[in-house]
Amino acid sequence: MKLAVVGGGSTYTPELIDGFARLRDTLPVSELVLIDPATERLELIGGLARRIFARQGHPGRITTTSDLDAGIEGADAVLLQLRIGGQAARLQDETWPLECGCVGQETTGAGGLAKALRTVPVVLDIAERVRRTSPDAWIIDFTNPVGIVTRALLQAGHKAVGLCNVAIGLQRKFAALLELAPADLHLDHVGLNHLTWELGVRRGGPDGEDLLPGLLAAHGEAVAGDLRLPRAVLDRLGVVPSYYLRYFYSHDEVVRELGTKPSRAAEVAAMERELLARYGDPALEEKPALLAKRGGAFYSEAAVDLAASLLGDGGPAVQVVNTYNRGTLPFLPDDAVIEVQARVDGSGAAPLPVPRLDPLFAGLVSHVSAYEDLALDAALRGGRERVFRALLAHPLVGQFDLAEGLTDRLLAHNKEHLPWA
Repeated sequence: MKLAVVGGGSTYTPELIDGFARLRDTLPVSELVLIDPATERLELIGGLARRIFARQGHPGRITTTSDLDAGIEGADAVLLQLRIGGQAARLQDETWPLECGCVGQETTGAGGLAKALRTVPVVLDIAERVRRTSPDAWIIDFTNPVGIVTRALLQAGHKAVGLCNVAIGLQRKFAALLELAPADLHLDHVGLNHLTWELGVRRGGPDGEDLLPGLLAAHGEAVAGDLRLPRAVLDRLGVVPSYYLRYFYSHDEVVRELGTKPSRAAEVAAMERELLARYGDPALEEKPALLAKRGGAFYSEAAVDLAASLLGDGGPAVQVVNTYNRGTLPFLPDDAVIEVQARVDGSGAAPLPVPRLDPLFAGLVSHVSAYEDLALDAALRGGRERVFRALLAHPLVGQFDLAEGLTDRLLAHNKEHLPWA
């Protein structure tokens, strides 16, 4: 089995390598290709990846290349983990929205739109090249904003599934609090990527006992602390929102905070410098503990499970993924991309039925889904007016003058990545 990782020079990659090494019985990879134009970083990470495989006795071969077409040729699955413009572009995404009093964040609001505009054309070009060289390959997308990028891939007819680590992270957190094995918990995880709620935490499967009321009663403070939301919010909602809902439920507070401390991009850039220095140590044979602070916890396990199910080695499985709605949420179009539990096998992902979404949450999902539709249109066709319309539609913007100012700033800061701008 051959897997290719586009963006293999990411500092995240050792997390993925560690998962491939530990879970080799689930996903027997014979060849793993790391692809990245940043050759210096790629060689550092490729060296560490080989040492991790050797330390854990994995027989697979790891190669590195900056040649995309050569790397993806013959692949059974291609994993996308891209950041167009790198941390410098992320820093901009987190900075200029604050000038307008809006949250600066890489996947939410105006910054998230900027990332989508930069990313979608590049991902679609890669996907077309995958289709030419390896037409049977699955594309697994980690690249943010996952919902918009996955919709672009599916809309263009690619074999693609989107994946995020929010659900698996919450599952692991809940399991630890409840003193249960993660596999014993099924989450009623419903919404869009980075806009989800856990409507239930069920023992044993989708029809099992709902442990969520007891979880909130006994451990509400701990859960709320991880989400950086007041305990009262969880008690009043009766569900667990993803931590990205803080940008909606506490928007003004978040904006004030962001104006008084270094950006997350600056923190990550400093962390990446230290990680790359460590990766170059020939004595290092495992992912360093510092990587856990970089983000992406458990995403290697989610990736292994998904790839194993899509490629047939793991058999059918139930997993939270991003895929077409297909009537699952009746208030959204069938071709909207949602994030829910799905049955995954060699034919792809089929969403499972979900509990009814309360209007309090369904209204926000509808609003953001409409924005994503306009955002994808802007990413595919360009044009200032399309960018403006997408921003005006976003619930964290929604005002004419504000959308105008954000549009000007977005275009000014992204000219090198947007040829039409």
